[in-house]
Formats: sequence, C-alpha cells, structure tokens
Amino acid sequence: MMAGIADWLCHRASSIETTAGAKESLIHLLMLTEAAVPTLAALFLEVTSPVLAVMIASFLLHDATALWDVSYAVVQREVTPIEQHVHSFLEMVPLMAVAFVSVLHWPQLLALFGIGDRRPDWSLRLKEKPLPWKEVGVLLVAMAGFEWAPYLEELWRTIRTEARTASGISRRSALRVSAS
Repeated sequence: MMAGIADWLCHRASSIETTAGAKESLIHLLMLTEAAVPTLAALFLEVTSPVLAVMIASFLLHDATALWDVSYAVVQREVTPIEQHVHSFLEMVPLMAVAFVSVLHWPQLLALFGIGDRRPDWSLRLKEKPLPWKEVGVLLVAMAGFEWAPYLEELWRTIRTEARTASGISRRSALRVSAS
C-alpha cells in the first residue's frame, strides 16, 4: 500500500491534473480494479481453478494496462526515476501474489493446465474456513483509505482542473466574440 501512496505522491508532484489529466487517472483506477478483483476473490473464495485463472488473467491484464499507462504518461508529463522505480515495485506485487497463492494451491494450478493427477475444480464457493472478519475488515478499510481514496482524489482533482480550464477557455472565447 505504501508503494501506491508513493505513486500517488509522484503524480501530485508532477501536477498530473495539468498534464496527463483524467485519462491517466482513470487508467490508475482501472489498474486498481484489476488488482482488487483477484484480491477479493482470494479473501472470500476457496482458491480453485477459476480463482487461479482470474488471478493469472488479472496479472496479465494489469501488466498490459501498466504498459499503456506509462506509454501515455511519458508523453504527457515527466515520469521521474523515482516514479519509475515505484512502478517496478507495483508491477511485481501482483506477480508475487499470484506466485504465492499458486504455491499454496499447487495441485489446482497444475490441474488448471491439465498437468498432474487431479482434475480442475471449477466451482466457485465461499471459503470453508473464512479468514477472521476483523482482519479482513482492517484490510478492506486500509485498501479503501490508502489505495482507493488517494486515486479517487486524483481523479476528482484532474476532472476539476479540466473543468476549470474548459470554463476559462469558454469565457475567453466569449469575450473575444463580444469584443469583435
């Protein structure tokens, strides 16, 4: 979560609201969603073949979106070496999560790819032994406060700045028309 905060701070420092704008901010929220889906699945569901498949697909999608994000950002604003380093960490977190969960559920991972002596379990079901609700609650609150809130603030800031800029352009255009 600290890497997410560091990334958000880098965006603030580069004045994302006056450079890359809401499009980049929406890409960041897309990447958060791509990470949230497998995280929530692992928190609440038994890790079966479809959950592993969603985790793998989400990692690949997140990686592709991260490439799109940086490709867009470097043309619009300065992406500092510190921000690039933060990005490298943020790209590895989903990979490490998939790897750790896969190791813990190795037979299902092998079954997903038709390897081994087990058949894939394609069921989706709640965890038989759910994680402690207090811990899950603390994690969800932390994710909301330290991941979603900053990036939603970023989106709000970029939209507000774009609206002000558009309003200022409209007023200047109207003044030019009335002066002529």
